[in-house]
Amino acid sequence: MKKFLVGVTALATALVLTACSGNSGGGTPGGGAVAQGDPAGGATTTSAPATSAPSTSSAAPTTSSQPPSSSSTPKPTSSKPKPTPKPTPKPEVKPAANAADVPCKAALASPGVSACVDLSSLKTWLLQDGKVIYGPVKQLPGKKGHATPTGVFHVSNKVKNYHSKAFDAPMPNSVFFLPGIAFHTGSLSVYSHGCIHLSAAASQKYFTTLQSGDVVQVVA
Repeated sequence: MKKFLVGVTALATALVLTACSGNSGGGTPGGGAVAQGDPAGGATTTSAPATSAPSTSSAAPTTSSQPPSSSSTPKPTSSKPKPTPKPTPKPEVKPAANAADVPCKAALASPGVSACVDLSSLKTWLLQDGKVIYGPVKQLPGKKGHATPTGVFHVSNKVKNYHSKAFDAPMPNSVFFLPGIAFHTGSLSVYSHGCIHLSAAASQKYFTTLQSGDVVQVVA
């Protein structure tokens, strides 16, 4: 009888424990341990559900406090083309004057300085000892009715700034070889009244080169 009571008490206690711990989902509402039975009839083991705490740490965005390197910014390049150097012009080489082209035999044969005037070609030369030292340069002689006389003459005098009273006209760098007829600065498009018109540069050359007594030959 005593054994029977002990067995009944043990059975009642087991039923009470089962009723307090059982739930439909197989777990404990309060988060307690769950008794799992071994299907093979072995011992039961109790395992607590693994809980993972939510992570409260979050990766902070990385910010750079340093300014961007200036070396990474490409420098602007100049798009202007370099100027092309201009070629240096070569000096003009004039062929040497040939005395054979001078049509004045007396001027060529005269020692010292002489001048030759060719009325037909409108050219004139300066010579020294039969060699051309200047020219040919353009000249313009007297017009029709006032033609420049031909022949061999000599320089009589020179006047730097002569003014013609007869024609009321300036005659710079005048070198006279006949009365009233001279080499001087004048128009190279308008014929004269008998004088030999020269450019300003040529008349200056004739004025400084020719001296009193030098030969001047004029040919048609």
